[in-house]
Amino acid sequence: MIINNVKLILEREVVSGSLACENGMITAWAETPSQLPAAIDGEGGWLMPGMVELHTDNLDKFFTPRPQVDWPAHSAMRSHDALIIASGITTVLDAIGVGDVRDGGHRMENLNKMINAIRHSEKGGLNRAEHRLHLRCELPHDATLPLFEQLMCHPTLSLVSLMDHSPGQRQYVSLDAWRTYFGGKYQLNDAQLDAYQAEQIHLAARWSTPNREAIAAWCRQYAIPLASHDDATHQHVLESRGVGSTIAEFPTTEEAARSSREMGLQVLMGAPNIVRGGSHSGNVAARDLAAKGLLDILSSDYYPASLLDAAFMLAADEAVAMDLPAAVARVTRNPAHAIGLTDRGVIAEGKRADLVLVHQSGPHVFIKNVWAKGRLVF
Repeated sequence: MIINNVKLILEREVVSGSLACENGMITAWAETPSQLPAAIDGEGGWLMPGMVELHTDNLDKFFTPRPQVDWPAHSAMRSHDALIIASGITTVLDAIGVGDVRDGGHRMENLNKMINAIRHSEKGGLNRAEHRLHLRCELPHDATLPLFEQLMCHPTLSLVSLMDHSPGQRQYVSLDAWRTYFGGKYQLNDAQLDAYQAEQIHLAARWSTPNREAIAAWCRQYAIPLASHDDATHQHVLESRGVGSTIAEFPTTEEAARSSREMGLQVLMGAPNIVRGGSHSGNVAARDLAAKGLLDILSSDYYPASLLDAAFMLAADEAVAMDLPAAVARVTRNPAHAIGLTDRGVIAEGKRADLVLVHQSGPHVFIKNVWAKGRLVF
């Protein structure tokens, strides 16, 4: 396969030319057009590596599209995969919540269904994107460690994150913010919310520390990449680094992001934060971290299409001073390398032919085609 007449987004520059692939791998690129009549005309668009997503909750939406609606696993997985590939994401870590349960919540009910859907669809070659597993371990629960130990040998497990959403912790240092979010999420009156708050504080005091230490120990033993989540202070980062975290997911303050970088953690922020112009929960803006050189990886989190938009928005923002190859690296090379996938994320000879053809309409960019291992999938 040859793709002609494109602007190739390489690791450090953008060049106009063509690219050749064979057997799912990039074999060559050139700064000249191909003369072969069978070459695909890219019509002057950008050709970039397929994007790599480390943390998305998108699968949940298709398994439970409405409260009390339990959707068939096969159909849910197909719809999720279609949206992921249409967003230009060719490698995705589907984030599955472990211990994030309340009164038999849907996450718990769907846990095995979702994991089995990922396993069987990957094994059967049914997916267009490559789906891997990310276990989001909610620490303040007695069921978290036993569930993790059942799942930690899953063949596609590529990342574990440690999170604590209890009152007064990290993202919810403000008790008012915690009450506003969870009171609305679970439709609790004041008395119910008081009881739930007390229960969560008790569970955190009992389980957060031992679960953190035990899960982190397993990850170190089996060389599973480990991420912190919502660190807010220097002390939080010290704790995260101390147990072996190498990725800092969604630090809520500049202090935590800076401390993470100084301690060698790669800082991951939400692409929706870039697209919307700030955090929906009032935390530090990802754009501000990017402008200060404190942003390494972007994640689409809850909105897959945000990855592409955020990368091009960063490159166009004069205050950020980041060129297009550097911005694209935040959604391709950097996330891939953070979990040890060095065979993808860049346009270079010998790398996987995971590719996205991007065009522009006015100020907006959109995806024209996607190839996974050289096969046209969108």
